[in-house]
Amino acid sequence: MLCNEGKIDRALRVIVGVALIAWAILSGNVFGYAGIILVITGAIGFCPFYPLLGINTGCKLKND
Repeated sequence: MLCNEGKIDRALRVIVGVALIAWAILSGNVFGYAGIILVITGAIGFCPFYPLLGINTGCKLKND
């Protein structure tokens, strides 16, 4: 997998993801568990929707 998320994008994903998970735990709202996806994509640096949309927010892609 190639990296397609920049540092700011990754940090925001993790922060928002953790906030959503905390909201889900505290309120019992199951939709907050969608934050797990944000935390995972922020941790690995790859969003599967970005290539479909032609987006790259900062990682340098290596040409083979």
